Amino acid sequence: MKSIILAGGSGSRLWPLSRDEYPKQLLSFDENESLLQKTFKRLSLFSKPSEIVTITNVKHYTNIKLQLNKIDKTNVVLGEPIGKNTAPAIASVLQYFKQTSEGDDIILIAPSDHLIKNTEAFKKTVEEAVLLAEQGYIVTFGIKPSYIETGYGYIKTQKPLSTGFKVEKFVEKPDMETAEKYLKSGDYYWNGGIFMGKLSVFLEEFKKFAPEIFSNLNNFDFKNETKIAYNIYEKMPSISIDYAIMEKSDKIALVELQSDWNDLGSWQSLWGIKEKDENGNVLTGKVVVDKVKNSLIYSQKEIVAVSGLEDIILVETEDAIMACKMSESQSVKNLYEKLKALESDTTKLHKTVYRPWGYYTCMNSGEGYLTKTICVLPKQKLSIQSHNHRSEHWVVLEGKALVYKDGKEYNIYPGESIDIPLGVKHSLQNPYDEELKIIEVQKGDYISEDDIIRYEDCYGRV
Repeated sequence: MKSIILAGGSGSRLWPLSRDEYPKQLLSFDENESLLQKTFKRLSLFSKPSEIVTITNVKHYTNIKLQLNKIDKTNVVLGEPIGKNTAPAIASVLQYFKQTSEGDDIILIAPSDHLIKNTEAFKKTVEEAVLLAEQGYIVTFGIKPSYIETGYGYIKTQKPLSTGFKVEKFVEKPDMETAEKYLKSGDYYWNGGIFMGKLSVFLEEFKKFAPEIFSNLNNFDFKNETKIAYNIYEKMPSISIDYAIMEKSDKIALVELQSDWNDLGSWQSLWGIKEKDENGNVLTGKVVVDKVKNSLIYSQKEIVAVSGLEDIILVETEDAIMACKMSESQSVKNLYEKLKALESDTTKLHKTVYRPWGYYTCMNSGEGYLTKTICVLPKQKLSIQSHNHRSEHWVVLEGKALVYKDGKEYNIYPGESIDIPLGVKHSLQNPYDEELKIIEVQKGDYISEDDIIRYEDCYGRV
């Protein structure tokens, strides 16, 4: 079996913790592994690490690759040059498997941001799905509704099969009254977005129902590179796998997911899985409460004090505060979209961004400049890189810096500084035993993290 991980989502309902350039699949909600890493390990039960392909937007490529390399460096990551929803993404990876392997393998497709703790029960469901996939079905994994939910799509089943059911139809996210009917019916399942089928069956259905996607697949050359060409990908329509294939095909079957499942699609769902205090509260960080019940309060930096409230969500990060009723947590996406329309930086990145070598914190920015503090951990170093649009000025605050600049090395001590002109190859390094902290001032006509050309990198980002 081969596996596909879909890792292109933004997780906007978990704003302000989840950001456009650091979405929820990269976050850890148990102070351990991220949702992405948990997904990769779960699929490793069925596929070799080298046969698990993760597809994501190019802006997430580096972080995705860094996280998965910590588990197994033979993993494959494909970067979408432009977001096109799940159908083109899945079709591209199917074509990758067709060009790079032999045989008609069964393909397991899973989102990167689901939380499934009972892997043994998940494994049992996969084994049941294989029986249907071998018969030529595309299998979807349905979740039996346990409460009225308007935030999920639903699947209606019909006649039973050897294991599972034939699917009658997919339905959109319902209103409250309709969701209640679905729950009482017993014929409806939540659509978890997990699929399985033979490679040939998937491609046949793409050819039949999504020819505008299928016709472009042979233009890819995955035998020689793992790059998705922009000029090919942009020709494909932006459409989900549900609309493109699942709602049209007569080969769809469903097996009931026997494990626990949570897509962590809202703050309320996160509250639901967390251990609570005697008042039903989930409190994280510097939080002080009095007469507060059934609430989630999260503090990343400042003290948050709350009194006399119930059924609320309050989230504080370095640069944003979000509050809503527990029942309105799905509507956080609307706030995110409004802030995005206002071009707010709070939708893009956190002020403090963690990297394999340490972290940086954005202090101030304006037209043509940005100021950061940078911490490089002992024995770590940044890549050898250059910038096309900005120069940099570094001032050492603590520790000692070894700076590579234009082929030469310089030792810079606290209180000393060095200039990095535009276009010059450079690297900030800390081969010593203490943390290195500097202030970096960027100046240029374009200030962005994508203005980096890497030449050498010990973390495999070249």
